[in-house]
Amino acid sequence: MKQSAEKNTAIIREEALKLGFSFVGFSKADFLEEDARRLEKWLSEEKNAKMGYMENYFDKRTDPRKLVDGAQSVVSLMYNYHTTNQQIDAEAPKISKYAYGVDYHFVVKDKLKQLFERIQEEIGEVGGRYFVDSAPVLDRAWARKSGLGWIGKNSMLINKQKGSQFFLAELIIDLPLVYDGPIKDYCGSCTKCIDACPTDAIVENRQVDASKCISYLTIELKDEELPSEFANKMNDWAFGCDICQDVCPWNRFGEQHAEPLFEPKKELMEMGKADWYELEKTKFNQLFKKSAVKRTKYSGLMRNLRFFKKA
Repeated sequence: MKQSAEKNTAIIREEALKLGFSFVGFSKADFLEEDARRLEKWLSEEKNAKMGYMENYFDKRTDPRKLVDGAQSVVSLMYNYHTTNQQIDAEAPKISKYAYGVDYHFVVKDKLKQLFERIQEEIGEVGGRYFVDSAPVLDRAWARKSGLGWIGKNSMLINKQKGSQFFLAELIIDLPLVYDGPIKDYCGSCTKCIDACPTDAIVENRQVDASKCISYLTIELKDEELPSEFANKMNDWAFGCDICQDVCPWNRFGEQHAEPLFEPKKELMEMGKADWYELEKTKFNQLFKKSAVKRTKYSGLMRNLRFFKKA
């Protein structure tokens, strides 16, 4: 027998926190009218660059009821990856901190599976689906709507207590819950992220022009060569980029994550500049097994490194 919405909400929150999620928020599954307008404008201005998939499933991206049958609630979750670990050689090509350990898709999805199973055990038969950056879901919009943070000027979801270095995930379920609401924006007059971006990728309305974003260029762009206009502007980021988050004042509140699978291999942290440029495919496959870095493939990583050499 299903309990009250209040009781069910409390159960889901408690079980999520037990599994290691840092924050949990709840929203009614509904059409995201404001975010739909923002997405439409971003796409019309071609700020998605060559990420054509962002144009697909617009209706499902903006209304979870069209993605999950019978959807009534969106449960937004945040999983911490903040770390004080750093690559030892300051001159070595850099990879984003979120990719130091095991690919978050595996880690967080396993947590979501466990959470969904616990909901079934504690509440009863609940229908729905869970996602971690793997479907047409506007993660940040739902996290903002459920009060987990606000959208910063760098377009990241910023949590007032612990910053922005979190993976976002969702459960979209057919269970009515008690819903949270958005919080105010705390960026104020700060422009540190905008000022620090070496490629001027952060544009108006808290959006990023993907065609200029280092993360896009080093991961999503599949061209054989990177655009020459970014020579000497990439700051040796070989996979992803942390600049706009590293300079964000709110990330001073971040705490070391507690996920063993996110711990980097000692060998990776100790790689010197020369080691990166001499990296062979066999070594790449061994070093980045189950890593998000495999998204760019060996050829993509080598393309990025060649670009630094040319510059």
